[in-house]
Amino acid sequence: MVKLKKYNGFLKLFVIFLTLFFIYSCSPKNYNLTKIEGKQLPITEKGAETPEIESFIKPYRDHINKDLDSILAYSPETLDKSSGKWQTTIGCLLADVCVQRGNLVFKKRENKTIDLCLLNHGGIRAILPKGNVTSRTAFEIMPFENNLVVIALKGQQILDIAAYIIKEKKPQPLSGMTFTIAQDKTAKNILIQGKPFDINKVYYVATNDYLANGGDNMSFFAKGVQKFDLNYKLRDVLIDYFKEVDTIPAPRDIRITEE
Repeated sequence: MVKLKKYNGFLKLFVIFLTLFFIYSCSPKNYNLTKIEGKQLPITEKGAETPEIESFIKPYRDHINKDLDSILAYSPETLDKSSGKWQTTIGCLLADVCVQRGNLVFKKRENKTIDLCLLNHGGIRAILPKGNVTSRTAFEIMPFENNLVVIALKGQQILDIAAYIIKEKKPQPLSGMTFTIAQDKTAKNILIQGKPFDINKVYYVATNDYLANGGDNMSFFAKGVQKFDLNYKLRDVLIDYFKEVDTIPAPRDIRITEE
């Protein structure tokens, strides 16, 4: 009888032990980082690619290069973004092309007309060199995936655009708008598509989606009353323009003057 009581007592202790063991083993565990290891991975040097991989990708590379290097137009001179204080040949060209090509979509889709275009000086990433112009040229100038958008802005925001350009002191790509910088660093004699600026009018301004979302501190775009995404990449705008012209002009008209 005594042995049976001892056995029962031992059995109870064993059951309690198992219960506590399973509770502990099933409880969430906290893991702490104790060691970080790293190692160098060798990079295949140019010319030492695996022959099998190289032979596989070569047809695709050749096809892409053929498309990129097909001649689309000719440029009689080099256009770059360092050719002027308030405007540059390449900047004016890009803004003009956005108005021209953007209107083909905007008029058809919304039955409206783009009044002006503002892009950013820093968005131009390469020159347009003298000589044959290809799709690769467009990729180099506009390497980003930015879409062309149109923002409906009130008159006050048009004044903000002029004030922004004056403050930044950079040749921002501009088309459809001209003005004079007065002695007090304000804009006067503002013309939109050759007509006097109307503070009470709503103007349709083309730009890219990065700037439309406030990029480069262009906060005035956030105050737009309407936004239209044309789903037309700026790079494709440029490529389509190259395809339709034979010789690329260098815009010389004066858009911003100083007193």
